[in-house]
Parts: sequence; structure tokens; C-alpha cells
Amino acid sequence: MTRKFKYWKKRGVSEIPPIPFLGSFVECIFMKKSTGQLLKEFYDEAVGQPYVGFFVFDKPFLLIRDHKLVKNILVKDFDHFSDRYFTPDKKDRLGYANLFFVKNPVWKMLRLKMTPFFTPRKLKKMVDLIKECAKNLSDYLDLQNLEDKGKIIDVKELATKFTTDVIGSTAFGLDMNSFKDPNAEFRKHGVMMFDTDRSFELIVISFIPILCRLTGMTVLGKQTDAFLRKVFWEMIIQREKSGEIRNDLLDILIDLKRNHDENIKDFKFDGDDLLAQAAVFFAAAYETTATTISFTLYELALHPEIQNILREEIIQELAKSDGNITYEMIMSLSCLDMVLFEVMRIYPPIEYLQRVTTKTYKVPNSDLVIEKGTPIFISVRGLHYDPQYFPDPNKFDPERFNEENKRNRPSFVHLPFGEGPHGCIGIRMAFLEMKLALVKILSKFEVAPCEKTLIPMKLDPTAILTMPLGKVIYLNIRKINLEEL
Repeated sequence: MTRKFKYWKKRGVSEIPPIPFLGSFVECIFMKKSTGQLLKEFYDEAVGQPYVGFFVFDKPFLLIRDHKLVKNILVKDFDHFSDRYFTPDKKDRLGYANLFFVKNPVWKMLRLKMTPFFTPRKLKKMVDLIKECAKNLSDYLDLQNLEDKGKIIDVKELATKFTTDVIGSTAFGLDMNSFKDPNAEFRKHGVMMFDTDRSFELIVISFIPILCRLTGMTVLGKQTDAFLRKVFWEMIIQREKSGEIRNDLLDILIDLKRNHDENIKDFKFDGDDLLAQAAVFFAAAYETTATTISFTLYELALHPEIQNILREEIIQELAKSDGNITYEMIMSLSCLDMVLFEVMRIYPPIEYLQRVTTKTYKVPNSDLVIEKGTPIFISVRGLHYDPQYFPDPNKFDPERFNEENKRNRPSFVHLPFGEGPHGCIGIRMAFLEMKLALVKILSKFEVAPCEKTLIPMKLDPTAILTMPLGKVIYLNIRKINLEEL
């Protein structure tokens, strides 16, 4: 368990001092810090160095710090790093066979076939589906008697109800309204997937995959697996019988099922392998989008001057379109773009990226040779808080993302959606969803701190994703009299 502990030193790479049997990951194993928080500390400890070695148990890992090397790994030399390191059990088809985890060459084929779902042309057709979910959100707030002094509301809960409805509609063809039925099955399983009770299980799946095979753990959880199978195949059968076209993910998957090429090794266009694509959409979009919406409302509540500027932009654009929310109108909100990019800098939904070397790699301008099979990690949080790229990194400042500042900053230091071929396929979808929700809220309501608001924000050290402590964000929401503006 300790024989590899000089692995990096022998290669001239500084390393985080490991502890026998546990390596450098002790605080994660005992749930004292999240993986993302610990990797940021490793990033900070290695200031001035292009990379630093660390250990998970006795296995050597490499954390990349240099933004030029990050670019090589994610884009330029992608063929050496085309697979993610985490590998669920092959028997867990919903976890293993989806676009996020599956290995090449299946990944490349799936990426090519799934991309049409996320093109601007397709998203324009989906706007009405998402608008209906946003209307449910707005109608819910209208019923809360938010005039005068307003009311204290958990905006994290508000956002997750909205994202549940969006996923149910766009991925599974279900017209839900979680605001009327907060105990809906979709909502329950969305909570279960990333519940802190599963945090240790998810760490085991990520870093000790052999235990998954021995214990039968699954990425989404066995109850959620069973629920998604039931809902998905019911909807597939119903859609095939009716011939209905909704321009949603289900349409894409039905088309793949009917018109695919021959099944290739380790993948077939049916059963759990097909369902896995809808399942990962549920897992990837549910929590990350909801937390970004709620963190945005939190920061705007703490910075009312920015909230007012943003509201003015929204109302002006709504006036230009006669109150009609279109895809073009949503995408034209440049101030909202800057706010969202800054929120995702401070609260990156995914705090780190991970790859594995698929063949031996010689690091440019260095004597270091990275062996095949070496796990490669990139601390997104570390880059986002590096004062070299983002001065005064703890300050909320959307102007960091105006055109001039973006031009003057190195590339590959802001990675909320990853980058390169493995970058988030749903980035346009995520922005459309988040912007629609925020337009609906901010055009009619004002958010402000209250006695239950956590200031400063604290993150849950046991969560797999970036999550507020206690999984709640309380704010006071008040309905605006437009004459006040």
C-alpha cells in the first residue's frame, strides 16, 4: 500500500504527502471535505508549478495546473485523453453505457448521434416546452401573496421543482407540475440521486470501482434505476403507438432505436443502453442547473445594484418583443450571460474534470512522460479562484466576463461546462433553461436576503456536486410594482 509513494518524486514531480493505506485523500474518505474542495487545496499548495502528484490509496494521480497543458489534454492532444477515468460497473448499464461515462469508440458514435438534440434549431422548437414549465414557476409565485413585504422562500427548492418539470417534459415527454405536486416521483428520485446519504457510495463508485462490482452499487441508485425503466418504456411504447412528435429527447431515442446502424461492441440501441442516454440527461441536468439558478438568485439578493441592472435589461428586451419570450430574445441577454458565467465561476457545478491517459504521453517542453492508465485531474475550482486569472477571486463581479476582459484572459481557465470534445453537450440547453427561469422571476419579483439567509455562503463538504450547506437557500421574494421601476 505504500510502495508507489515515491512514484512522482522519481519523475521529478512534486507531490502531496500521502498517508499509508489512504494516500492523499484522507479527508474525502472520511467525508470532511468534498473532492472538489480538496483538489482546490492541492492546486493552491502547488502554486507556480504546472502539475502536482497525489495518491488515492496507493494509486498515483496527476493534478494539472498549467492552463496551456489543460488545453492540450482537453483539446489539442485529446486522442491521448479521450476517456474519463471513472468507470462504473459494466453490469450497471444506466451508469456505464451513457454518454458521460462510456468509453471510445462508443462515446464518439453516441456523441455524434446525440448532438442534433442540442442544436439551436432543435432548442428553438423546445422553447415552448420549457416556457410552460417556467409559467408554472411564475404562477406558483403569484399564488404566494408576495406583495408588500414579500415572503421567505427556499429558492433551491423552487429551482429544483422547475428543473424537474423541464427534464420530465424535454427528456421523458411528461407534462408535470412539481409546484402543484411536490411529492411527484420524478422529484423524489431527483433528490435521492445526489442525496448526501449517497455521497460515500458515489465516492466508492468513482474511486474504488472494484467495490461496486462486489456490492452491486449503481451510479443512480437501484430504486431510481427501476423507476426510470418503468417511466421510460411506458412513454416509448405510448409515443410509438400515437406517433406524436414533441421535439424532445424521446423523439431522438426512438429514431435511434428504429434507424440505428448495427449494434457495436459494448453497446446496443435498445434496453438499458438506450435508456441510459435519458437517464444521464436527468442526472446531469437536474441538480447542476437548479443549483446555478439558486446561487444566481442568492448573489443577486446580496448585490441589489446588479439585480436592478439585470432586471432593466430583461424588461427592455421583453418590451421589444411585446412580452413574447423567444429563443432569440433569451439569447440576447448579455448582462444575464455575464451574471451566469460569474456565478458558475464562484460555484462551479462540477468542481473538477477527470481523464485517463489512453496511451503514453510526453508532456511538451518537459521531461515528464505520463504512463498509459494514469488518472489526470483538473481542478475547475482551483482555476476559477486563481488570482492570476481572476483578481480578488472571492468578489462577485460579472464584469469579469465583458468582452474586453474575456479577450485579455487566457483560455481554459474558466471551465464550468468542461471544454473540448468531452465538453458538456447540453450547454445551450442549460443556458436556455436557466435564463428562462430567471427572466420569469426577475421580471416580476425582487429577491433580498432575510434572517434565514446564510451569509457568507457555506458549501456542503459531503456533497458530490457544489451544494449549499443544508441544501437550502432562503431568500425573501417580493412582488414588484412596475411603477417602482
